[in-house]
Amino acid sequence: MNLYFTGHGEKYAVEQTLLTLFPQERPVYPDTPPGGDNELELSFSRGKTWCTARATLRREGRTYTRQCRVQTSQLPQDDPVVATRLTRRTLQRAFYLAAVDCLGAEPPWGMLSGVRPVKLPTRALAAGATPAQAEGMLRDQYHVSPLRRKLAVACAQASRAVQASLAPQEISLYVGIPFCPTRCAYCSFISAAGSANRLIPQYLEALLTEIDAAGAAARQAGKTVRAVYIGGGTPTTLEADQLARLLERVGTAFALAPGTECTVEAGRPDTITREKLLAIRAGGGNRISVNPQTMSDPVLAAIGRSHRAADIRRAYALAREVGGLAINMDLIAGLPGDTPQGFRQTLEEVMALAPENLTVHTLALKKGARLRQEDTPLPTGDQVAAMLDDAWAALEAGGYAPYYLYRQKFMSGALENVGWTRPGYVNQYNICMMEELHTVLSLGAGGVTKFVENGVVRRMANPKYPQEYLRTIDTIRAEKAAWV
Repeated sequence: MNLYFTGHGEKYAVEQTLLTLFPQERPVYPDTPPGGDNELELSFSRGKTWCTARATLRREGRTYTRQCRVQTSQLPQDDPVVATRLTRRTLQRAFYLAAVDCLGAEPPWGMLSGVRPVKLPTRALAAGATPAQAEGMLRDQYHVSPLRRKLAVACAQASRAVQASLAPQEISLYVGIPFCPTRCAYCSFISAAGSANRLIPQYLEALLTEIDAAGAAARQAGKTVRAVYIGGGTPTTLEADQLARLLERVGTAFALAPGTECTVEAGRPDTITREKLLAIRAGGGNRISVNPQTMSDPVLAAIGRSHRAADIRRAYALAREVGGLAINMDLIAGLPGDTPQGFRQTLEEVMALAPENLTVHTLALKKGARLRQEDTPLPTGDQVAAMLDDAWAALEAGGYAPYYLYRQKFMSGALENVGWTRPGYVNQYNICMMEELHTVLSLGAGGVTKFVENGVVRRMANPKYPQEYLRTIDTIRAEKAAWV
């Protein structure tokens, strides 16, 4: 879509709104003047009393015009942060209303385009709003649908509860294992697979030295670890003795808070063995993931998974037999070949297993995913919305509650990912990381540390790829030794 701006330069905010409302479009800034089709003119003018945003959208031979105003006195010249936020919101609202006129319907998250919609009701609750008032804010200011308003506020309440329990010196720890047995068709993560797994022994040795450096710095600064998350990739691509070494080193390098939550993404059932589960439990792990994504064998084959539903049942039963591990299971709505009825069958089968956590993802087609490159036929946005609505009703009726959510670019139906929990099994790391409640120190290839200080987030990224990580491990280790 051709974009023309007058009186402002809010490219990023407008582009994110464009992506949400017209996911097949990409922003273009032409040299030619406006007056054609498939274009947006968006202006902002400042008067003595009112500032006005005006959107003119031309699409498929029709023109849609909307304008929104904000009082000039609400845009303080001595507070550019507030002025910019209100200017941006007014521009987005004008564009949004014109787009809704064009499309004839509002998206489920209204005009929200960010990854973390829960932050808005969390701030409202922290400022003294009731849950009903927080929902009203999402309705009136952002046009969020009733179901998504309720979802966001429920997750905000869970976030507030975890935040109240955090001690000032506590941090969380992420350790990345960017290896998988094979690459799934929807995956865009920085993960090595197949022959690249020969790097695992060398990678593990380098990672252990980074753990030592970061742990020594954390101890010196008086930091304790509240939650540990071993993610990937698929960490159980490691052998049992390698997992044992990794967990033992984390436990000795860092000062762990009493009752530290420790999650290991077992993920792929074809990587789960009794020996690995025992190593995880002995090393302090108390949570794992056994991720089916779907219980349909044809859909599993379509996404490039080498296991079948029977393997998922076997891995889950083995984890229960070993004991001492809370289990999360991931599902994805919108996979190729799936239907609302098929997704419902998957959900019913997984709920019958009674995992402590169940995370319902919406398929997101990132640039690096094979499904996007191959233009594979997928369920429609309406079908995916039906899958998620069914999941909401079934999980709530089954005693689960939503506790964290986030959104991504290129998601089917512009929907969301939601973590659900049985009472008493909230994954604290997921909330701390997604809602940026405190510092999350990230180790390993692809890890992005988020330093949170007085509400300000500062990032420090490790190299993305294992080979690059290995080449620069001396520099990485020095950075981690001085991170506090």
